[in-house]
This record gives sequence, C-alpha cells and structure tokens, in this order.
Amino acid sequence: MFVVRPDGCRLYVEHHGEPAAPPLLLLEGMGGDLPGWRRNIPTLSAAAFVIAFDHRGNGRSDDPAGPVDMATFVADACAVLDDAGAADAHVYGQSFGGMVAQEMALTRADRVRSLILACTHAGRAYAVATEAGSVPKGEPWRALYAPGFPDAHPEHVAEDLRSGASGPHHPAGQRRQWEAMQEWSAFERLGDIAAPTLVLHGTADQVVAPGNAEVLASRISNAELVWLEGAGHVYHSERAEEADRVVLRFMERHQ
Repeated sequence: MFVVRPDGCRLYVEHHGEPAAPPLLLLEGMGGDLPGWRRNIPTLSAAAFVIAFDHRGNGRSDDPAGPVDMATFVADACAVLDDAGAADAHVYGQSFGGMVAQEMALTRADRVRSLILACTHAGRAYAVATEAGSVPKGEPWRALYAPGFPDAHPEHVAEDLRSGASGPHHPAGQRRQWEAMQEWSAFERLGDIAAPTLVLHGTADQVVAPGNAEVLASRISNAELVWLEGAGHVYHSERAEEADRVVLRFMERHQ
C-alpha cells in the first residue's frame, strides 16, 4: 500500500504482524528497499507489529521531486506511523536509516519509544573513516559484506544480489538522499537523545567504520553497545537470526 505525502510523493508501506503487538518501525539504508529486510521481518513480526516502508527515492516509493533534507525523511516516517495508527514505535534504523532515526529521536521524541541505531554514524563531518580497502573491479557489492563472506557463502550472496536487482532503481533518488546527508549532523546533539538506545554494529563493517558505534554509544546517555563479531555492513543478511534476537531482547526490556 502507499501513503501519499502532501507534495504528492507516494511512500510504499508494508505492515507485518499483529497490530496489538509493540510497534517496530524499520528505516532502511540509502538505496535499500523492503526486500532487504526479508530475512528479518518473519522473526521480528512474530513479536512486534512491523511497520516498514521505502524512503522516498528507494524501492517502490517515488523519487523526491527536488532537494530534501533529513527533516523530510523524519516527516515521512511520522506520516507512516500515523497511517498505521501508531502513536509511537521502537525505531530501528540502519545506515542512512540510522541517521533518520537519530533526527527523529531529537526532533520528534514523542514518536520514539526506543531507538536502535545500526551500522550508522552521527554525521559526515564527525564520522570515523573506514580503513582503506579494495574489492575486485566490477564487484563493489563485496564491500557490503564481511571480508571472505561472499566466497564462503556464495549462494546466500547470489540470492541477495538477485533480490536487489529485481526491484526498481533510483539513481536520482539516491543522489537526493546522499545530498541530505552532507550537511546533516547529530554529533553535538547526541546527548539530547532521551530514548533508550541500542547501538548495533558489525566488527567487520567495511562501509561505516565500527568506531562510529563507539562514538554514538559514548555520547548518548545510557546507550547499550552490542557488537556482532565478524559481521559486515549488511549484518542483518549475514547474521539475521543473531541480529534479530538482539533487537527483540532490547525491545522487551523497553516496552
């Protein structure tokens, strides 16, 4: 189904699980789409009412008509909650979605029951840089995984690539998301986040350096830091069962 925003942009939305269960809002990464959560939604929706949508510029949602900022993505997320009848939710953001989640916790704290920040950072200007590495020419997707994972699990990765290739592609939309990230920062405001926060990161992330998780956890009051040892940027694909277990246990503690 679609939620139509005041500017006419259509956001593709899915609901999974029982509406009476605790609401869990999923915020995907830049260029991601809902099938990227396919290994997680069945487990998460067994315990939560999962509200998932494609950001404008991703998946089956429309591209932004012009420049947008992080506030636009927060407003979209709140509209999706409104449509689902959820006053607030546990907000689970990955990568770019984690930046939207931070801004949401800072500017719409009333909508955030708890916060899960995964493989993300607090703004480009303060981000810990990744160590220089290389992947074979023509295979940039390897950087999303932990080193060695694609060769050890070729069928798993091939299925991920097929899923990613089957959906709509939005180069212009991804550019708008990238632009929204450039001037955004939550670094100096992290201490203002009041929601219970889980910081989740793979120790072998080659896209967003693990050091960024330490920055977030050290600057957000009472944040909990959980490492997924040996997992890469798409930890939720590589280690779906383990990651989902961590998230659900955190939610249970913060109902």
